[in-house]
Amino acid sequence: MAQVWTSLNWGLLWLVVGVLPAFSSGEVQRLQLSLNGKWRLSNSNGSLNLPAEVPGCVHSALQRQQYIQDPYFRFNDVLYRWIALDNWTYTTTFTASPQIRVKQKALLVFDGVDTVASVSLNGIVLGKTDNMFRRYDFSVRDLLKDGENVLEVAFLSPVLYAVERRNAHSSYAVPPECPPDVQKGECHVNFIRKEQSSFSWDWGPSFPTMGLWKGVRLEAFDILQLVQLSSLPLYNRSSSQWRLQVELLVDAVQSFHGKVEISVSELNSKRTAPTTFLQGKFNYSFTLNINQIREVKLWWPSGLGDQPAYLLTVRAFLGTFLVLHKESKVFFRTVELIQEPIAGSPGLSFYFRINGRPVFLKGSNWIPAHSFQDQVTPASLRNLLQSAVDANMNALRVWGGGVYEQDLFYDICDELGVMVWQDFMFACAMYPTEDDFIQTVREEVVQQVQRLKSHPSIIIWSGNNENEAALATNWFNIPASLKPTYVKDYVTLYVNNIRRIVQQEDPSRPFLVSSPTNGAESEQEGWVAANPYDPRYGDVHFYSYFLDCWDWKTFPRTRFASEYGFQSWPSFSTLQPVSVQDDWSYSSNFSSHRQHHEDGNHLMLQQAALHFILPNSTFPLKRFTDTLYVTQVMQAECVKTQTEFYRRSRSEIIEGKGHTMGALYWQLNDIWQAPSWSSIEFGGKWKMLHHFAQNFFAAVLPVGFEDDDTLLVYAVSDLSHDLELRAVVTVYSWADLDSVCTLTSSPLLVSGGSAGVIYKQSVAALLAGCGHCTRLTCLLTFHLQDEDGVQHGPTNRHFLCSPKDAVGLQRPNITAKVQEDESGFTVSLHSAAVAPFVWLDVGNIPGRFSSNGFLMVTRNTTVKFDAWRPTSVGELSGSLTVTTLTDIY
Repeated sequence: MAQVWTSLNWGLLWLVVGVLPAFSSGEVQRLQLSLNGKWRLSNSNGSLNLPAEVPGCVHSALQRQQYIQDPYFRFNDVLYRWIALDNWTYTTTFTASPQIRVKQKALLVFDGVDTVASVSLNGIVLGKTDNMFRRYDFSVRDLLKDGENVLEVAFLSPVLYAVERRNAHSSYAVPPECPPDVQKGECHVNFIRKEQSSFSWDWGPSFPTMGLWKGVRLEAFDILQLVQLSSLPLYNRSSSQWRLQVELLVDAVQSFHGKVEISVSELNSKRTAPTTFLQGKFNYSFTLNINQIREVKLWWPSGLGDQPAYLLTVRAFLGTFLVLHKESKVFFRTVELIQEPIAGSPGLSFYFRINGRPVFLKGSNWIPAHSFQDQVTPASLRNLLQSAVDANMNALRVWGGGVYEQDLFYDICDELGVMVWQDFMFACAMYPTEDDFIQTVREEVVQQVQRLKSHPSIIIWSGNNENEAALATNWFNIPASLKPTYVKDYVTLYVNNIRRIVQQEDPSRPFLVSSPTNGAESEQEGWVAANPYDPRYGDVHFYSYFLDCWDWKTFPRTRFASEYGFQSWPSFSTLQPVSVQDDWSYSSNFSSHRQHHEDGNHLMLQQAALHFILPNSTFPLKRFTDTLYVTQVMQAECVKTQTEFYRRSRSEIIEGKGHTMGALYWQLNDIWQAPSWSSIEFGGKWKMLHHFAQNFFAAVLPVGFEDDDTLLVYAVSDLSHDLELRAVVTVYSWADLDSVCTLTSSPLLVSGGSAGVIYKQSVAALLAGCGHCTRLTCLLTFHLQDEDGVQHGPTNRHFLCSPKDAVGLQRPNITAKVQEDESGFTVSLHSAAVAPFVWLDVGNIPGRFSSNGFLMVTRNTTVKFDAWRPTSVGELSGSLTVTTLTDIY
């Protein structure tokens, strides 16, 4: 294997106690040998022996070597259950050069081991691992041989390990024991520090992975090794002074006196500090006061400003000898979570201030992008995150049942201005509190906070997903007499350990114990509130599949909505590669198997039937694809209605509730090809919901709704400046593309960062003044414009009846023409009638349309197509389908 040299070769350095080597100035040579690449993989009885890539996992290796099909194909998640029930061993051989073996210290470093394994070198056991979320290193200098060294990592079945741990915990149960049967998953995932959704979830399969999921390397050095560099910008309001708290986690071969030099040259800021490095692994903290001569450019969320970075340089010296040199990006921004009394409202506010400015969080929830993390490519990560920003999102919540994401994820969020709500990886369960479990969690938390806290994108830490709610509202039917035991365990894990560590490691960010939570009120109630869903405090998760989602009065007027949503099916082109013709029916075994939410397929159609005629084609494939379409229409409309309710509630208090300052719907992305709450399909294709999000998260937005037969239009603005706007309401007949009439409000000052009424009229009066319109025959569109007639924000629309009851709605017989010019591909559409929910699809050609799922009230419109691979007018024309609501019945 090739050696990777991390610095210039200045000759061998021997560090003798008390003796400073006489070398010319230059950075001390540290050697690194990557052990990534080809390993061997075998199962417990030796019947399987195959090449395996590291980083990687057992499933990926078996698929790559064609021992198994695509694990996502049809019913393979269940057929391949045997993989996770076996034990597997990874083996590699490597040669350690003399230059490595003469170093004073040599470490084998594993950035990620999934999960329970024994590590051996040359037949000697180095140690064991039990936590997917920790970095492990083992000292191996005295075990390295001249010639071949054999490294072996022997994995235990995570499923059987979890069962063993559960059985050993005999004093009381730690629920839930198993996932619901509909999830087809494995039991006792809360007993293993591993991606919790890998044992199944209500949107994903059960693939309990094993493997070396991150890099492996041999590191050798004589003086010291920098394990982690982190920096926290801290702002003193009273002195208007920035300071940078820089922390070095250093592994030193022996104690010595040196000096550390820290600088941000672009800000004319530098500090040199004498430092005593102690033998072993220790943290060293330094404060760099930022020179006030230069203005510090601040990092802002997307849509509010830029994301400038500065270069932090850290150097350490032993005498004049450079022993450490590291550079990293540093960003300056402040974050506060404001929980304070609100006039006219019981409870407390709950909103974020970035750089002193209140910010409404617009976005979604992030789940693992693949069951097999080694298959998450940089391109797929960037595509998903760019898609979030392109839909006008400024925030994502990294959900607590997945993984702490890879560095690249947070780097891209920093670059794009995506704020991250970061959960710790505990979800929908109680957890054990034995000493060894607590100890591995403590190390996990320390490592993850040290790794991630330099990222300005992360604005909050949250201890878990829904565990306070599970305990408070007794999801697991815990007898009242035993509840104090579980509350004690809850406080032990999240408050006395995780919270304490986070507050010690990171004074720059807020910490919440759970989500949803009543925040400060939950703390007052002993960390488990009587009702963590109280809309007057904290954040709320809200799901309701039985009530009419078009009725905004069913939604909680919460301070912050961190989860809400509805399911839909992905496109046929996404399902086709993992299915066969027998599967292409909504009532097929495949359709049932892919649905992991109890009664989910029925609930989607039940919700859709409230407002739409369900597909009734006599052609089975058309009926299936039409059904996929109508679930996406339903989902998009439901989430639009709910999100617009939250956005218009930002400035008002009604019956003591309101001042909503966040809307993060569930969920952004998919882990496989199946029905879920996502707005982006597995593979990156935008669902109709994501196209809708591009509008309902716009910086300036008109929101229309009815209250007691009165039409109200709100102007919502996330801008930092005021605008003078008027609402323009246009009435159309379902039967005619020519508008019936147009109504315009008086101009009104719309303050930056506000939402308020800009138009109000009874529906009866509006219709009476508009020809022969009735609720059944007409619909409305509306937009905001300034005194010069310039439109601000998207055009929105309001249906006065359910489309299934609309009178005069006809087949639009849309024709489409694909063209290409220097700017790319366009599709020109011509319609003969008003067409709701116009959906363009080009099958498996990757890319996206500039607009989709839209209401067409003009005879002609043009849409751009951004292709993600080379294509042609011919290929696009041959693949293009156009579906509208009347085409499905």
